[in-house]
Amino acid sequence: MIETPAPSSALIRAAIFVRDLDRATLFYRALGLTEVYFEGLLDHPSATAVLGFTEHHPYQVRIVKRSGPNFGMVGLFQIPEQWDAEQVPAASGPARLGEVALVFYVRDLRATLAALRDAGATWSPEPELFVMEHRSQLEVCIRDCDGVLLNLVETDPSDQDRTGPELSYRAG
Repeated sequence: MIETPAPSSALIRAAIFVRDLDRATLFYRALGLTEVYFEGLLDHPSATAVLGFTEHHPYQVRIVKRSGPNFGMVGLFQIPEQWDAEQVPAASGPARLGEVALVFYVRDLRATLAALRDAGATWSPEPELFVMEHRSQLEVCIRDCDGVLLNLVETDPSDQDRTGPELSYRAG
């Protein structure tokens, strides 16, 4: 049987347009994204055009990741003040309809949560035991320093390498 090539890759990275590049970097480092995949000043006009802006101004970018393959990264982009960019109000509180959450597996939820609170989490309730028919684990949704929603799941981070459907790993 001949396999048809996939039309796209797995999600490579999320791009977050941040208010303060260094503050956002510290937050995501506390989550374990300690390596820098790319850092620089995007100064070619195409970097502006791809975002839909017509007036060009260079801007800083830092893409952070954990060690290993180059996927699951977080790109932090600081929009220049000169752009007439609409500002999304920083969210607080629970998830909103249409909102995206960044989901991370963490080995120790309470330790990770403490580090993220110290790094500037803007909304951070206590973890809950999330129960499904086939498993249960501690989870929490928090907001980063720009109000981006994150879902932290206490499970072995190597579970990201599984390739089968979730229910095929059912215990018992």
